[in-house]
Amino acid sequence: MTGLVVAGDDPRRPDVAAVLERHLAHATTEPGQVFALDLDGLTAAGVHFVSARRDGAVLGIGALKSLDAAHGELKSMHTVVEARGQGVARAIVVHLLDVARDRGHVRVSLETGSQEAFAPARALYTSLGFEPCGPFGAYADVPTSAFFTRTL
Repeated sequence: MTGLVVAGDDPRRPDVAAVLERHLAHATTEPGQVFALDLDGLTAAGVHFVSARRDGAVLGIGALKSLDAAHGELKSMHTVVEARGQGVARAIVVHLLDVARDRGHVRVSLETGSQEAFAPARALYTSLGFEPCGPFGAYADVPTSAFFTRTL
């Protein structure tokens, strides 16, 4: 995507925080089953947060959380409605996979929704080499979650 810049960012910046708030407020998943990181989670040790911007405007956000030295997890992926279908999420995931490699991770996993609204996200992850897997870390096997992983 021409002019798109994906780089580390501060989730406390007002424009970034506004996108994060939209992401958390419009979750279609049942209460108690939303695992996106909030502001505190995104600023915790071991979390690398990025935004995707074009002409200074935030179009998407995402994060990589280190689960251990070899395993990372994609977190809080969100593209603003106005920029969906333009490659923003793909650019963020590719960037975060590079960050994972730089950190020495050999595997990256993620949890996303199993509902129809998450079908585009699942298709994106599959197209980038992620394969379905079972729950990892502290996740439970619930019908509203779909889990994916890939080796680097």
